[in-house]
Amino acid sequence: MENKEIASVLKTVGQLMELHNEDKFKTRSYINAAFQIGKYANPLRELDDSELLLVPGIGKNLVPKIRELIDTSEMSYLNQWLEKTPEGLLEILRIKGIGPSKVRLIWKEMEIETVGELLYACNENRLVDLKGFGEKTQAQVKQSIEFIMDNQDKFLFASIEPLIQDIKDWIKHKYPDGLVSETGAALRRDLIIDELEIVVSDNVLERPDTSETNVKVVFYSASKDGFEKLVFEKSCTKEHLNVLNTSGIQPVLPEMRDNTWFVEWLKKHTENDLLTDDHLLGSLHNHTTYSDGMHTLEEMATYLKDLGYEYFGVCDHSKSAFYANGLQEDRIIKQHNEIDLLNEKLNPFKILKGIESDILMDGSLDYSAEVLKTFDFVVASVHSVLRMDKDTATNRLIKAVENPYTSILGHPTGRLLLSRPGYPIDHKKVIDACASNNVVVELNANPMRLDIDYTWIPYCMERGVKVSINPDAHRKEGFHHMRYGVMAARKGGLTKDMTLNALGLKDIENYFRSKS
Repeated sequence: MENKEIASVLKTVGQLMELHNEDKFKTRSYINAAFQIGKYANPLRELDDSELLLVPGIGKNLVPKIRELIDTSEMSYLNQWLEKTPEGLLEILRIKGIGPSKVRLIWKEMEIETVGELLYACNENRLVDLKGFGEKTQAQVKQSIEFIMDNQDKFLFASIEPLIQDIKDWIKHKYPDGLVSETGAALRRDLIIDELEIVVSDNVLERPDTSETNVKVVFYSASKDGFEKLVFEKSCTKEHLNVLNTSGIQPVLPEMRDNTWFVEWLKKHTENDLLTDDHLLGSLHNHTTYSDGMHTLEEMATYLKDLGYEYFGVCDHSKSAFYANGLQEDRIIKQHNEIDLLNEKLNPFKILKGIESDILMDGSLDYSAEVLKTFDFVVASVHSVLRMDKDTATNRLIKAVENPYTSILGHPTGRLLLSRPGYPIDHKKVIDACASNNVVVELNANPMRLDIDYTWIPYCMERGVKVSINPDAHRKEGFHHMRYGVMAARKGGLTKDMTLNALGLKDIENYFRSKS
């Protein structure tokens, strides 16, 4: 069992304890342990009981419970709470905007035990007069429920990628002469998949059993001669195929088969111009144990160097991000001193001094100009007060972009795919501001973000705004998320020459210096 799974169980225990109004001190101990374990670098399953006690947040009472969870994948203490909790309340606890104490109020005062009942209550305007709610909270709860319902039975491409490979491996093993390929949304590398389509040649007579998966899997069969044609046709949206059939243009790569603007794109570019994984020479926007990362500065840098990259941009959280152990000014100095020493050791690989500076409510950044100028580059991002109307959000971002120390605008809408919609922004106004202020737009490569959305890449390129494929890595393995960013970027037609971290070390240093 992985640390994140253990942390999830402990968080659930804490939430259920709070739901049942258990002692706050006991409740807080589970929530704190979940937070600490979630960012702990070493696998707990490899530790003995005495070593578990040394992990932050784990006390004597928790050791046997965690040991039981590691050994059996079960926790009897969790089961005790589950037995006394209506099943529907677990779903309600997952709704954004209401914590366990408010769920308890809904449950006890209104006898609501399911998400459907809660949505009905919102539609009947019954939450307004409940203590601690009001019209605004009711609207937020209703919006969250509708978002969950709209995204049921949908999956991130990254989460079904292993299933695709398993199906292909099964078929190739059983039918060495058979043909198999994903098609449709999966072949296009769409960000979200609601149906996995697979084409096999007609000599593949059996299918692997996918009944245990939550994903709907559809198989098509074709003769070997007609295999590629069917894969191609199923990979195109109807609109794309119609334009292709009337334009006489040769088919484009699968990633771009969901749009109709490819005709204009091909007037200026060829497929050879598209960004590839091999074009990326460095990784920007990454976190270490200085804030909420799981690996040290040296571990992160060395790992990336060993992967063959030229530079590592460290961007730990700024001081307003207290929940993520954001850096106060004295710790910035400490980190910069460590970077200087490591750069001597790792030369010619280089660590670039960055920061992910919170964009405050008024659009200002999280440090004074005297502090900001000590960084090689600054990623400016919104992390708090996410509920904004379009004008407020747009103006907040534009002010941050206009700050002379802002180098990159981080995850511009703050979305978490299938979990949280982004705040609404006027993308054109924000991108125009980036163009006017020589600010790069981030395509955050974490598969839950992929933000800025790829559909806005053509406008970024039109306005001369470079895009940075940033993994937002909080652990070494997070660097590998860059490939998902590249997939999304290719869907938007991003070219190598418009990608910031396709620049080599000397060129990107010059680029950042020209900004300051």
